[in-house]
Amino acid sequence: MNSSFNKLLTFKTPLIALMIVIFSINIFLIERVDALSDSRQLVLDAWTLVNEGFYDPEKFDEIQWKRIRQKTLQKQIETSEEAYSAIEDMLRPLDDPYTRVLRPKDYELLKSSNFGSEINGVGLQLGENDEKKVKVISTLGGSPAEEAGIVSGDLIETVDGISAKKLGLASTASKLRGESGTKVLVEVSSESGEIREVDLERRSVDLRPVRTKRLRDDSHTIGYLRITQFSESVPKKVEEALQELKEKEVEGLILDLRNNSGGLVSSGIAVADSLLSEKPIVETKDRNGIKDAIISQKETSFDGPMVTLVNKGTASASEILAGSLQDNERSILMGEQTYGKGLIQSLKSLGEDSGVAITVASYLTPKGNNIQGQGMTPDKLLDLPDASDFGSTDDKWLRNAELFLESLLEKEEVSVRTIDLNNEEIKSLNG
Repeated sequence: MNSSFNKLLTFKTPLIALMIVIFSINIFLIERVDALSDSRQLVLDAWTLVNEGFYDPEKFDEIQWKRIRQKTLQKQIETSEEAYSAIEDMLRPLDDPYTRVLRPKDYELLKSSNFGSEINGVGLQLGENDEKKVKVISTLGGSPAEEAGIVSGDLIETVDGISAKKLGLASTASKLRGESGTKVLVEVSSESGEIREVDLERRSVDLRPVRTKRLRDDSHTIGYLRITQFSESVPKKVEEALQELKEKEVEGLILDLRNNSGGLVSSGIAVADSLLSEKPIVETKDRNGIKDAIISQKETSFDGPMVTLVNKGTASASEILAGSLQDNERSILMGEQTYGKGLIQSLKSLGEDSGVAITVASYLTPKGNNIQGQGMTPDKLLDLPDASDFGSTDDKWLRNAELFLESLLEKEEVSVRTIDLNNEEIKSLNG
């Protein structure tokens, strides 16, 4: 008995020692996983947010979305920067440049542009073309990019010597931003193929999203309302601007959406609501294929005749507004074909100071037109060169809109006079 017990004890001693070693290793591994959990959690959170919100879930099966998550988590992810890079790699197969991770600086900048009135950078609104090249949607008024002559349709070839196509849309936009006073070297190619280098100095750009003035001639008073982007404050500012114009007794309105690359879709819809009475504004289609029509309220802030100016820098939320006005025959559209961004993004927090933008839906105009990749065709195309200073005395597009609106007002007067005359004739016949 004692002999057997001693043999068993002899056998168990190394076994216990081995278990202690294994247990110690496990403790070490657990501590190491805990140390990495914050960075890995960013990746897991990003995957979950996209998995729950992305507008095209069929894409997940096509790219083996769950397998991508597993492969991503096998990478070395010890820092936040490694987590952001891993998320970028993870999102790339979705083939959607608008679904992207936003590092702290970019996240804060995007929030400030949506909710604030100033932004630091060079003033470029960017998208991608069919060849995955970074394309200029529009430039902000008074920005370094506008002053350097960069226009809608130009391609960004390199930023500080690095290929923009290799960087991708999000990283290109990120490299263009920075502290006021710093410089960035940008290689730009025009639609004609001309390539040039531009040295841009970043600075604070006053967005001034809503601008207005009164246009007068001998016979009519017309209001001019320019919206440069759709931030949170815009609907209220538009209401105030329309009220001011009504107090000045304007008879018609020119709405200028040129180079308005979008912003908050909710703000664009709110502005449409103030100009339409019980009419469909937009129809959104979510990941389940459910179409949701948004209808305007009965009350309007302005119900007079309108002309809306658009160009190839008119995109996203501004296309929703323009499309609702055109399809409901509320306003004539003048200018050129718009950009064609018919996808809606939602901004989600990721950790304490970063975020992820996710394409959550597509939209159709009230008549069911899909704008994505196509844009909208104005009722009246203008083949004149677009102005370098929108709303100025040299703005020929604005002058065309003004003349057309005056003709509409003249027709209204003729119609009213004809009705009055007919009433007088009726009275004389009955007298």
